[in-house]
Amino acid sequence: MSKRHLYKVTFYNQGRVYEIFAKKVAPGELYGFIEIADFQFNELTELIVDPSEEKLKNEFANVERCQIPMHAVIRIDEVKKLGASKIKFLEGKETNIT
Repeated sequence: MSKRHLYKVTFYNQGRVYEIFAKKVAPGELYGFIEIADFQFNELTELIVDPSEEKLKNEFANVERCQIPMHAVIRIDEVKKLGASKIKFLEGKETNIT
């Protein structure tokens, strides 16, 4: 029985911290990049709409694979359960989503 992996990837993107969940994380084909594929979004919270999770769903809707620079990655955790994807703002940065 093969174990299915699920990863929570936290990285910087344009002054914000993104937390996304994916089934595939590997060194990228481009030197110095991490490849993330098979994005997972929490479908259980359809009644409660989280604006940052909806923004991430829209941003990664048509993306098959994403290449993230290694220096932008904060951490990669293998997790047991799918959580909510989020966008966090750095202190002193803009706090609204447009």
